[in-house]
Parts: sequence; C-alpha cells; structure tokens
Amino acid sequence: MKFRLEWLLAFAPAALLTAPALAAQPPSSSWPRFEDVTAAAGIGFKHHLGDLEMSNIAEATGPGGLFFDYDNDGFQDIYLVNGRWHPDISDNRGRTLKGKLKNALYHNNGNGTFTDVTDKAGVGAHEDSYGMAASCADYDNDGDLDLYVCNYGRSILYRNNGNGTFTDVTEKAGLASPGWALAAPWFDYNGDGLLDVFVVHYLEYDKGAFQRTGAYYKADNFPGPLSYPGQPDQLYRNNGDGTFTDVTKETGLWEPTGRGMGAVACDLDGDGDIDIYVTNDAMPNNLWINDGRGHFKDMAVETGTAFGEGGQGVSSMGPFVADVDRDGRLDILVPDMGYSSLMLQVRRCFFSDVTAQSGVALLCGQYTGWGGLLNDYDNDGYADLFIANGDPHHLYVEEATLARYDGNGRFIDMARESGEFFQTKHVGRGAAFADFDNDGDLDILLMALNETPHLLRNDGGNRQNWLKVEPVRTDTGLTAIGATVTVRAGGLSQVQPVIAVNGYLTSSDPRPHFGLGKAGAAESVEILWPDGKKQTLANVKANQILKVKQAK
Repeated sequence: MKFRLEWLLAFAPAALLTAPALAAQPPSSSWPRFEDVTAAAGIGFKHHLGDLEMSNIAEATGPGGLFFDYDNDGFQDIYLVNGRWHPDISDNRGRTLKGKLKNALYHNNGNGTFTDVTDKAGVGAHEDSYGMAASCADYDNDGDLDLYVCNYGRSILYRNNGNGTFTDVTEKAGLASPGWALAAPWFDYNGDGLLDVFVVHYLEYDKGAFQRTGAYYKADNFPGPLSYPGQPDQLYRNNGDGTFTDVTKETGLWEPTGRGMGAVACDLDGDGDIDIYVTNDAMPNNLWINDGRGHFKDMAVETGTAFGEGGQGVSSMGPFVADVDRDGRLDILVPDMGYSSLMLQVRRCFFSDVTAQSGVALLCGQYTGWGGLLNDYDNDGYADLFIANGDPHHLYVEEATLARYDGNGRFIDMARESGEFFQTKHVGRGAAFADFDNDGDLDILLMALNETPHLLRNDGGNRQNWLKVEPVRTDTGLTAIGATVTVRAGGLSQVQPVIAVNGYLTSSDPRPHFGLGKAGAAESVEILWPDGKKQTLANVKANQILKVKQAK
C-alpha cells in the first residue's frame, strides 16, 4: 500500500501539485469522544423493513431522517422515516405488518432528552408511502419550517401549522412527485425569494418481478441498480400561492435515465447562484451549473466530477460539500461501495480526485459507505470525516468510519479514540449532524436498517473555541438558505454555504458552525446574502450562537 500511495502521488494531476501548501497541524489534544445517548435521550424509534426479511433493492436503500427546529425554540428536533408493508416491495408473508409502522417526530426538550410527538403532530405518513428520506423548508414564508418526506410511492408535503401540528397539503401543492424519491434539496433557483425544490428520483422498480418470475439467477437473488431503468429528477418552482410547477425541462434539468441517489444544491462554483450536484448509481454523476438566468447545464465531465475512482462509474451515494483544505472553494465527498471519492476544487469549477492521497481510500476500502459527513468535530478549524457503513444486500453489519483531518492533506483514523460506539457494528445508511444540545460541538445521528437510530453526543469537542453563525431572513426570521458565511480567525479562513440537505437521505442543522481553535474571537465574519449583497462583522467573540439579520 505504501508503494501504491507514492506512485499515485507521483502521477497526481498538476493542478493538485500546484495547490497552495497547508501548514501541518499537530496531533489533536482535544479530540472528543462520542456517547450513544439514544436511549437516555428518550428515542425509542426502531426502523423496520416492512417485511420479514430484506429481499430487494427497495428495502435495502433507506432509511434517512432529519434535524430541524419545527417549533422555533432554538433546539434541533428529529424526524425519522420508516419502512412499511407495501405491495410493490414486500412479501405476502409480511402482510401482518400492514398498518403497524409509521415515521416518528421527536421534540427536543432542550435538556438532552426528546419526546415523541408524532401522533399530536400528525406526521406518521401514509400506508402507500414507503419512507426513504426527508427535508424541510419554509416554503410559504410564514416563519416556520414545513416538512417534505421522500418516499417510494407518494411523497408528502406537510405544512407546519405553527401550533405543533402539520397538515398534508401534497395534492394542493402538486408535490406528490410519484416514483421513488431519495432527496429533495430546497433552494431559490430564480431569485424570487421563494424556496423551490429539486426532487431526486432513483429507479423504475419492477415491483419484484425479477424475484417472482425466477428470471434472475444471481446467487443472492438480489437484482442491482442496472437491472432497472432510471427515473428523471424534477425541479418544482414555487408559485408563491401554495402550489408548485414542474419546470424541469424548461430549466435544462431533464435527464430521463438518471439513477439519482442524492443531491446538494449550493453555489459550487462561487459565482453567486445556486448549482446542483447529483450523484447517480452505477452511472456518471451530474453537475448542473446555473447560468444565472435560471437555466442549467451539466458540466460534470468537464469539471472532473462525473466519476469516482479514476473514471469508473460507481455506486455513488449522497454527496456532501465542504471546504476541506480551507482554500475558499467547496469540495465534494461521495461515499460509495468501493473506496469512496473525495474531490478537491483546486481551481474554480475544476476538481481533482485525492481519494488515495488523502487516506480516504484506505479508510473506506473495506466498507460499503452510505451517509458521509465533513464537519469539524474538535473545533480545530478543519473538517473531519464520518461515514455510515453497511452491507448493501444483507443485514450484515459494519463499523462506522471516523477520521480527523490533519490540516496537511490527510485524514487520520480516530475510531479507537472516539468511544465505544465505534467498536460496534450496524447496517448504516443515512447520517445527519447537528449541535442538538447547543453546547458548541457537533453531534451525529446515524440511521440504520431494521434497528434503532444512534444519536451520538459529542463530548469534549467544545474544549476549543467555536462560533455558530446563523444568517436569518428579515421577513421570516428563519435561516437564510442560499447564503454563504466566511469566517477568518487565527490565520485560517473558513467558508460554509447555508444549506440543509447535505449527505445521503438526510437534512442537517443548517446553522454554519466554525471551529476557531485557540482564537478567542473571529477577526471577521462575512455573509454573502442570497440577493448578492455582502455584510461584514469585525472582532466577533467566540463561543456563541450568533444570529445576524441582513443590514438595510
């Protein structure tokens, strides 16, 4: 392996070798431990396949969920999606489960515990919707977050009533988006102040025909994604009256053969408008670059983001964007069934695959990666790596991956130093992050097949200084999705886009969180608002959650 890494470095792209060198960081003396507090926090939910055994790709793909503050009390609540018995997916033997499974909403009590409020809120979902993922947005600009649940079958839009309850407005809104949805990032693609939604679709599942007809003879009788045609993703424009219009074709986003596993919507090329990166299963990914006039063009091949592992079309899961090397440009992590893929944006809209050189390949090669995160867990100023792992075809368990970025181009395995959870194994899928207890370090929520989720509380990550910056809209008071925050402190510049959907099947805490290390204050905080205006704050004290309204 040593020879292989040196050989790859010798032939690394010139753009990578000429990138600015980063100062090496000493080993962290403040690396945290993560405590699985699921049971202690009162989270009793358990995911279920909706069947007696896992026998097809539909049952194997989820689950996901999200963090969101649905009641505006300043604490991140949790929504978890579930499987259910579905005639297209499940065996007849599992029919006894019909009507017995539902999704779950847990209210954050602000003291480290959660309360199940699913029935009161009315968000348990419907029998014809097999749960996959969830996202949130204030689509009607009334000051509270609404909930969108991605399903196999009918997806669901729940309008937040502002009193702890939700109303299913899917049909009125026109957002059922039938098919098999795995992600739904919200963003304002046309600059009208209303959040639109891009729904990612996966496969045209054959309702189990392969298994029932005996036409498939592979040893595990488990048809993969290439056995099915893909489905087109859809962009829905928010009309401002509670309804949405499908504008996929007119915006240039029509791709009828895609096998979408996830998407992230943010200003990837730094030109002031929102782009979309879509990861596909067993085929090239798409990087839809926004021309600034609401029209998109796929630039994945030209930018080096179409493939992973040196050109192979792999089973790309959900993408995660972050500025890994702190050069002011957003980079992309894509977990997969092989070595995963880490692509650094070495110059504007040109990416270089550094999976092997960074140590990510070595960390991920023995696992099947699904939900990937890049967050600063020890507040040293650099984004660290977490990946939820699990077998794709069986309920075979695997450890999760956790690694610290050393500030000099490599990720260092920290699993053994990070707590007992990382010595246990699970069939991991979605992963989300949030500072659920508002103590200044980022926690992790891992979703797993056919078992409880795992809420991992970060203990000790706040021993170094931090700053959470939340740009809020002047009209609604909610987080300004589409803004970008840049913090300069201790000689380091960090940039984070304000987004919620970032990763596989999940949405996370949208408040940009910055580790400041030993710096007691940020020299500057710069906010680029969605309308293109900039606002700068100087000498901002560390260790606070700072809400900033746009200056007039």
